[in-house]
Amino acid sequence: MSLTACAQQQYNHDAVHYLQRLIRFKSVTPDHGGAITWLVEQLTQRGFTTEVICSHGVTNLVAYIDFGVGPTFAFSGHVDVVPAIEHRWCCAPFAGDIINGEIIGRGAADMKGGIAAMLAATDRLLCDEPNQGRFYWLITSDEEGEAEYGSALIAKYLQEQGVRVNACLVGEPTSQHKVGDTIKNGRRGALSARVRVSGRSGHVAYPENSINAAHIGANIALVLQAIKWPEDILGSKTCLQVTAIDVPNSLDNLVPARCHLAFNVRYSHAYHSDDIINTVEGALSSWREYIDISWERPCEPYYTSPTSGFDAIALLEQAIYEVTQSYPSLSTSGGTSDGRFFANEYTQVVECGVRNHTIHQDNERVAIADLTVITDIYEYMLKSVFNRDEASQC
Repeated sequence: MSLTACAQQQYNHDAVHYLQRLIRFKSVTPDHGGAITWLVEQLTQRGFTTEVICSHGVTNLVAYIDFGVGPTFAFSGHVDVVPAIEHRWCCAPFAGDIINGEIIGRGAADMKGGIAAMLAATDRLLCDEPNQGRFYWLITSDEEGEAEYGSALIAKYLQEQGVRVNACLVGEPTSQHKVGDTIKNGRRGALSARVRVSGRSGHVAYPENSINAAHIGANIALVLQAIKWPEDILGSKTCLQVTAIDVPNSLDNLVPARCHLAFNVRYSHAYHSDDIINTVEGALSSWREYIDISWERPCEPYYTSPTSGFDAIALLEQAIYEVTQSYPSLSTSGGTSDGRFFANEYTQVVECGVRNHTIHQDNERVAIADLTVITDIYEYMLKSVFNRDEASQC
């Protein structure tokens, strides 16, 4: 792409226009709704080599461009969104309308805003004639769902191709009060479970002849809440929440024989899912003969520490400072993300995006001013990675 053409495209099609276009693709998980097809067109025009990987109704995009010998850097994102109930919105949720300086639409913040900003930042990078490294785009249509055939499949593909990514920036909405105030250098793990309690029914007047499953369930809930997690570290606390207690009994004179509980554990990167399972099952061992536990949806944690040499955290911190004149806080809070699929012994993973105050809500939105800031942050970081000289403006 020539400098003249690049500059013209940059000013005609900035992040706002890109975001509006992306919102108009009705990409409810796992359907990409045409969004990935559009991204393939955009990236191909910019000189990227693209590969589309489809599996079980999920569409994934792997795209890369070579600038020369240097670090391999990736941007990870997802085009899929949660459903929107249209009559509860102030405008059509898949129109990308601008009202009072904000772009409104499902996925505006989570996370089509990040993709739009990175596309605009990529335009600016190409204007600056990058001279080192390889740049990957890794996009999926299944992050909001089970994620079994999304970024996990992309990571497997990269491994099979022998690709080693030095750093991966995930464009999830991490900011709280203002753009750039928080970056994620890790995420806690997540693990859900269901407990089925089996007692013995009987008349409430003769409790000695029965085993009350509801009483056992209530005690189990208390024990679960009291579990200690001594390996936790500052900033990454393990939290267990009971999410359901159900006693299928409609009679007030019958001791219930069944009780069902559900709970979720968000756990520090100091633990593996096996540690969580062993700790919980140990705490409930006195009721072993009455209960059956099934574990569901394990998502392992990841954590990236500052490192010597190529340091993705330091590069992102510096980019944020140059744009906002303030440094971000590091956090591992919040839900899981696709960052966990790319984190390994040789890949640093950091997450940074727009504010997350409206994600998954009716009237999800992102301020144009915020979109501008995150685009500038992405631009500065890209130029720091791919230019041997200091980052400069296009």
